[in-house]
Amino acid sequence: MKNINYFDKLEQTVTTALAEDIGNGDLTASLINEQTQATADIVCRENAVICGRPWFDEVFRQVDPQIHVEWLCEEGSQVAADATICRLSGSARNILTAERSALNFLQTLSATATVSALYAKQLAHCHTRMLDTRKTIPGLRLAQKYAVYCGGADNHRIGLYDAILIKENHIMSAGGIAEAVATAKQLYPDVTIEVETENLDEVQQALDAGADIIMLDNFSLQMMHEAVALVDGNAKLEVSGNVELEQLSELAKTGVDYISSGALTKHVKAIDLSMRFKMET
Repeated sequence: MKNINYFDKLEQTVTTALAEDIGNGDLTASLINEQTQATADIVCRENAVICGRPWFDEVFRQVDPQIHVEWLCEEGSQVAADATICRLSGSARNILTAERSALNFLQTLSATATVSALYAKQLAHCHTRMLDTRKTIPGLRLAQKYAVYCGGADNHRIGLYDAILIKENHIMSAGGIAEAVATAKQLYPDVTIEVETENLDEVQQALDAGADIIMLDNFSLQMMHEAVALVDGNAKLEVSGNVELEQLSELAKTGVDYISSGALTKHVKAIDLSMRFKMET
């Protein structure tokens, strides 16, 4: 597991989200007397892995630090449909102003964690690990990577700055796999180097060049078995390309080390959450 500070951009991310939603002020909430108090329950309408509490909390902290947030479930826990997961109390006006932004974070990150948990579960009893990709919602990279981790899957590189992944166009531009890997080793001797391959000949080239990880892009099962035999433990192997949930167990049986899929972050459907509002008397 990489040492990642998932919360590095949290405050900034929330500030940006609130700015785009509130702008110069919440016109509708201004209709409510600022002294009016309320309570509200957040209900999860479907089975889900709850994730995103730090972003949710930060929204309410920035809007009104006097709003009390009481969580009724743990971060990363599985909840059943219709479970009350959180209770709020404080200014009715400010709860309503913060509602949408807070729920946007919670429903999106819970969706990512829920999907990640489904994929990770398929690999629970083998050495193959499930990885995410850089196919994340713009501005939510660290948040979604965190949600993947909460769901039990692993993170690939965070961005272009923490690992090298030499893909088809890089190979073409650099003059070949051997040339690209040699340059990478010279410039960044302590950085993990991965090479994307499309056939067994390229696997051999990547192996000979000394790649740390070799990606098998859209390989058939037979080719995966052959690649595992060819590499023979001298590099890690990652399967990628059109990976479906139902395929994971079969892919893992080939003996590869990793399976990666953008579906963990880019195909998610927001978890259905709702707020039940109550006025204090």
